[in-house]
Amino acid sequence: MKLNGAQIICKLLERQGITVLSGIPGGAILPLYDALYDSPLRHVLARHEQGAGFIAQGMARVTGRAAVCLGTSGPGATNLLTAIADAKLDSIPLVAITGQVARSLLRTDAFQEVDTFGLTLPITKHSFMVMDTEELLHVIPRAFEIAESGRPGPVVVDVPKDVFQAVCEVTTWPEPGRAAAPLGGAEEQIARMADLITRSQRPALYIGGGVIGANAGELVKELARRINAPVASTLMGLGAIPGDDPLALGMLGMHGAPFTNYIMDEADLLIVIGARFDDRATGLAARFCQHAEIIHIEIDPCEIDKIKPSSVSIAGDAREVLCQLLTAIAPQERPAWRTRIEELKASHPLLIPKRPESVHPLEFCKILGELLPPDAIVSTDVGQHQMWMAQGYPVRQPRTYLTSGGLGTMGFGLPAAIGGALAAPGRRTVCVSGDGSILMNVGELATLADLNLDLTVVILNNGRLGMVRQQQELFYGKRYEASIFERQPDFAALARAFGIRAYDLQGITDIKEVLREAFTQPGPALVNLPVDPAENVYPIVPPGAANVDMIRACPGE
Repeated sequence: MKLNGAQIICKLLERQGITVLSGIPGGAILPLYDALYDSPLRHVLARHEQGAGFIAQGMARVTGRAAVCLGTSGPGATNLLTAIADAKLDSIPLVAITGQVARSLLRTDAFQEVDTFGLTLPITKHSFMVMDTEELLHVIPRAFEIAESGRPGPVVVDVPKDVFQAVCEVTTWPEPGRAAAPLGGAEEQIARMADLITRSQRPALYIGGGVIGANAGELVKELARRINAPVASTLMGLGAIPGDDPLALGMLGMHGAPFTNYIMDEADLLIVIGARFDDRATGLAARFCQHAEIIHIEIDPCEIDKIKPSSVSIAGDAREVLCQLLTAIAPQERPAWRTRIEELKASHPLLIPKRPESVHPLEFCKILGELLPPDAIVSTDVGQHQMWMAQGYPVRQPRTYLTSGGLGTMGFGLPAAIGGALAAPGRRTVCVSGDGSILMNVGELATLADLNLDLTVVILNNGRLGMVRQQQELFYGKRYEASIFERQPDFAALARAFGIRAYDLQGITDIKEVLREAFTQPGPALVNLPVDPAENVYPIVPPGAANVDMIRACPGE
């Protein structure tokens, strides 16, 4: 059968199981859009390519499978770069297909020509520049295989316009690309790990996004209960085990609860699973868990011993390794350690300050947890609201909490929530954003209105770039520069202009009933929740300090 390159791509995507993709058309990629006209693939028209990339990320984060976004050449490709880099740092499987100028125009500075291949090499697992239509039969399945194998991540496929248009004979279709078989550990390594765990008096687990990526949350919970060890999570690991589990310590690090950082500091063995010792989790690395030996289970061998040396490590899949480890460990009682953990929890709690005239953001997070079902999908943007959510919202299931961890991209929340809602129809979806973040990709409200999803956006509105202002207050002598907005839009009116139901909670202290209505009515909604501009996220570990040297609260609190 004779097909052009664009038709071949559509057929290969269908064979991969792709049903929905996001993007924005342009001249160089129009042949692919022409092929989409006759394809069962559903295309979601974003309002910015970065939004398209984050919509695909939302789908990938919820399903664990590679999702697809499209962009044209030049600014279309460069607008995708931030979403691609974000996927790389958070290990999210993504396939980005970009249009390129025709082969005869390459390296002539043609209209909308950029070196997409060169630009994306540092921020992807792999980049392809397809120079022949027949290559697509190999490249597209291979892109999915690379994106989903080992440590997941983004892959870019750059296709010149004339490669989309050229026709070739297809006699047989390749098998869809699939993740390579996961790797476990050697018996000797497993035995050494089991021995360290058995001999330890105060073990603690430190888990990251790799646990969710490997679908290993239940095994982590089983290990924690079997050895009576608490579990601290990175931002990316929230939800791997339920936040209300008795052994869950919540997030550790820069904005972790005081008791979490103190408990981790007293551990004599640290079992690190699917985490990479990011600086926001460890604080000053030299003083992080300095009394503990380290077991490190990590899919990416490059992360092992990169920041903290381990006593024993395995470069393997968290699920496979935990299955092996659990067969080698008997149940262990540690009453003294459990007692000490409860003492530290009682003496160093995460307090919710009382605000008689307003709702503290942590109180909002608590209400959110009460109103939403465990399988609700919640996304956040980046800033103070993101940290309050990480502290106060009880994430109860994996793949329900979508947030930009490694790159910390403002503008992530709304399009990621759209992707999450597309991937899990029928489940309530909420995006918690800030007034600074929402404006980064506010155009995606139009996409949300088009799709008419059951998605509620809540804006914690303090009229500030809150995290910037907080750090200027605490560490730069209150020299506030470029962190206070002179003018603010009426967000409720703005939502209505897009055709979205809106609520403004200005002056309302009993917010629960309004939120309940916003979350239960069908279709999209936006809620504007004013926040005291002076509110800070506490605790906070100052730059260059150890986690135990956190600033606990404002004077007098």
